[in-house]
Amino acid sequence: MSDRECTVLLYSDDPQVRDRMRLAVGTRPAPGLRVEFVEASDYAQCVRLVDEYQVDLMLLDGEASPGGGIGIARQIKDDRDDAPPTCVVIARAADRWLAAYAEVDATLVHPLDPVTTGATVADLLRTHAAA
Repeated sequence: MSDRECTVLLYSDDPQVRDRMRLAVGTRPAPGLRVEFVEASDYAQCVRLVDEYQVDLMLLDGEASPGGGIGIARQIKDDRDDAPPTCVVIARAADRWLAAYAEVDATLVHPLDPVTTGATVADLLRTHAAA
């Protein structure tokens, strides 16, 4: 059985944060899944990449500036019927209520734990692929 190829959009205005997200997910977050990454540093790039690629998951930095990942997640979900699932990386666990308001599918907390990050990403990719 071959691996399922998935595209994950990484968003942060900080290239180091995008690097940490990429490393925490890895190219094989679970058996049977292989991930390719596309990267955006602002809202316009996020929208363009969602339009141009078959994005299977958006992993967004909630602390990015000027547009945080929570706001971008909400905007893309409001604008698109076919919005990919979203996971927002937040700095404080208390911000989960904001993420819930934005209708994100999952949250992770900085600093990213590779085991939790990989499991969360794999679960989202599998759940939404089956839907």
